[in-house]
Amino acid sequence: MILEGFLIFVNHNHFTTTTMARKPKIERFNENVLAKYQIYNSIFMTLPFDTITNTGVLLPLFKDVCEKGYELHKNPTEIVEKFFAQYQDNPSEKDKHDLLFRFIQYIERQVVLFDAIEDAAFPVVNNMDGRGTLRSIKEEAQAKGQLEELKDYLRRFKIRPTLTAHPTQFYPGTVLGIIHDLDSAIRVNDLAKIKKLLAQLGKTAFFKKEKPTPFDEAVSLIWYLENVFYHSASTIYNYIQENIFEGEEMDNDLINLGFWPGGDRDGNPFVTTETTLKVAKRLRKTILINYYRDMRELKRRITFGNLQEKIIKLESALYDNFYYSKTAEPLSIEALLNGLLEIKEELIEEHQSLFLEDLQAMINKVKVFGFHFATLDIRQDSRVHHKVLTDIVQKTNEAGLGIFPENYESLSEKEQIKVLSEVKGKLDPSIFEEDITRATIESIYAIQTIQKDNGERAANRYIISNNGGELNVMETFAMIRLCDWQQPTVDVIPLFETVPDLKVAHAVMESLYSNPVYMDHLKRRGMKQTIMLGFSDGTKDGGYLMANWGIFKAKEELTEISRKYDVDVIFFDGRGGPPARGGGNTNQFYASLGPTIEDEQIQITVQGQTISSNFGTLDSCQYNLEQLLGAGVENQLTTNDANRFSEENKKTMQELADISYQTYVDFKSHPKFLPYLEHMSTLKYYGKANIGSRPSKRSKSTTLDFGDLRAIPFVGSWSQLKQNVPGFYGVGTALKSFEDRGEFDKVVTLYKDSAFFRALIANSMMSLTKSFFELTAYMKEDNEYGKFWDIIHDEFELTKKLLMKLTGYSELMQNEPAGRASIDMREKIVLPLLTIQQYALKKIQDMNRTEDADTELREVYEKMVTRSLFGNINASRNSA
Repeated sequence: MILEGFLIFVNHNHFTTTTMARKPKIERFNENVLAKYQIYNSIFMTLPFDTITNTGVLLPLFKDVCEKGYELHKNPTEIVEKFFAQYQDNPSEKDKHDLLFRFIQYIERQVVLFDAIEDAAFPVVNNMDGRGTLRSIKEEAQAKGQLEELKDYLRRFKIRPTLTAHPTQFYPGTVLGIIHDLDSAIRVNDLAKIKKLLAQLGKTAFFKKEKPTPFDEAVSLIWYLENVFYHSASTIYNYIQENIFEGEEMDNDLINLGFWPGGDRDGNPFVTTETTLKVAKRLRKTILINYYRDMRELKRRITFGNLQEKIIKLESALYDNFYYSKTAEPLSIEALLNGLLEIKEELIEEHQSLFLEDLQAMINKVKVFGFHFATLDIRQDSRVHHKVLTDIVQKTNEAGLGIFPENYESLSEKEQIKVLSEVKGKLDPSIFEEDITRATIESIYAIQTIQKDNGERAANRYIISNNGGELNVMETFAMIRLCDWQQPTVDVIPLFETVPDLKVAHAVMESLYSNPVYMDHLKRRGMKQTIMLGFSDGTKDGGYLMANWGIFKAKEELTEISRKYDVDVIFFDGRGGPPARGGGNTNQFYASLGPTIEDEQIQITVQGQTISSNFGTLDSCQYNLEQLLGAGVENQLTTNDANRFSEENKKTMQELADISYQTYVDFKSHPKFLPYLEHMSTLKYYGKANIGSRPSKRSKSTTLDFGDLRAIPFVGSWSQLKQNVPGFYGVGTALKSFEDRGEFDKVVTLYKDSAFFRALIANSMMSLTKSFFELTAYMKEDNEYGKFWDIIHDEFELTKKLLMKLTGYSELMQNEPAGRASIDMREKIVLPLLTIQQYALKKIQDMNRTEDADTELREVYEKMVTRSLFGNINASRNSA
């Protein structure tokens, strides 16, 4: 009866989005998310998913024991043992383990339920017409008399979210489908359907028995392209054309989509040329199927004159092409577009523009998505390229092909660059014995094949990871041209990641701009140069403040040098989900950039569970795409001179970054740093979980080397420990240095004046909010790692204290109560899961100190740790 009354209340008090938007965001969140979660979770906990029906009854009791236990400073082992002593009648070890595994399964599904409820409430909790949205952008431009400036900017501005497959995006398609359906049912409070879907969720497997292949990952992410981006991106395009351009053609695709699964070879030996071609084919097939469906809808509406015949002809051509019929004539993007434009012309002239908006929407989709859907980027590490080029030089010289001088390897770097600028030839991959050489050459030929089949936009970017100098770029550029491609229709994109590489990035690019051969290439590419900057490895290398400030400064210097050579520089940011990897409030970050940084495009990677959390539904996808557009427009149309750093503020920011950097480097150099990660965290379990095709480190070495360690397991492991070191470490010490010498007012001035610094502080606060040191407080008693834990904890407390002083807040994220409430609820849901994980880790640690440890029992605890990764990752939504 209580539940029925709640649903009647919801249905009879259904507010419009506009009315709800008048309420404070935290009220809207409490009413539409927290209240509903309590109701639906109570249903979920009473559903019998297994033969033992009391799991759902016991989990709340276990959660209560966990919360009270940490308040009393108990450790995870004491908490788990107290629960079994209090609520179980002398259970066997097997019974204990079985129940803990069932708890893990329940909590995973509670996270999904909370996600679905939060997603369903998205348009109510978030003001879909508020600041940064298209409606707001238009109204603000009109009010300021800047509508023409807005149009002019939208004719050239672009955003490009690039979907990347990472170990944290692990839900199988079956679960994604349930989440989607659950979202829909919750929106209309369909209780009967919700109960069935919760039951289905309880019985559906969450984890995969085998690692996904890169193609599996691609298929998983194409689901988002087809079901979300296809609709949201075109809705935005249609709105801008109709409401800002008033039907006038924009002549700008505005929203480009990027795609890495199947093309990202960096450290992934499982990506083959066959995979790349297969993914490109799947992308083409998926977009053609979507066009076919839309064409069938048009055929239902436009039923007059001879237009029906023209539509049927295009419909048949699409059908034949996505099924690759041998008798079908190849359909080009030009032919499809011209056919639609011909129908449009006749519709306007002879049929009073009836259903013109439906036809125009179809035309817009073809302009945005082409026959490629998303651009498949190719990426490889510069060290691999160097090895491949060395092999090419040796083999071609042995064959007497005369491509390289015999003494090439002994030449100076400057001389090698001169040779690389002038090389010509046509390499045959089959003559090379080294697999990596053959695969690298084949990948370049694959780009040409994809462009031929799907259009140039389908694959026209080659990204060089760990780019440190001009030679890295010229080696790649030479290899591309040696594949019978003297004037390649592909952009060579250096990725600068480490702090030292960021410092020399502008000098590297000036050398390239001064190279006549490379400059000729840029002229053919419209004098545009894309440069990628890596937040993830930057943070891993230099800490939070230095990575962000180093990238900011690199962008300023790169902008200045590019403008000097009349090159339009485009920045492509390699961002992860958490603040430690460039995540957090991304839109706020871009809106804070001043006039010293080129902002004609915003390009970002979207990784892991951030794809589902930020772009997983039509509402959230549209909102976040609009916010990115809004960030660019705000920089262009407002007086963003306010975002320009004064000399004094720049000096303060630099000193903060320098102190933070040294603090982080000293911490990283601590003899216990790597052993702590290896023995006290979940680091090695990322590699054991079947959640991603890519290895957790670049090399095959059995020893842990920091340089080979990928950012995802590195940041993710700190997140699982609830310590979140990469998002705050060094910030407190840097602030303390100013406080100690009585100059804290300089930092306060910087905070007041700089939107960029405020964005950094807000995102660091998020990292602190997601930390919970009571979970691992038992480690301070450890003989080997106790003092190291103290170092981390002390920096956490110092950072928290000084950020509160800086902002004037009485609690973290005080200015974002709804965001904090969401984090708090998620942390409560997974607290039992974290406790189980730490309990299992402690058991393994104890076994490691015993010579005759039970191997079988160790495997049980290791499985427990691995299984507990998933729910924690998804609850954080941006943990790695």
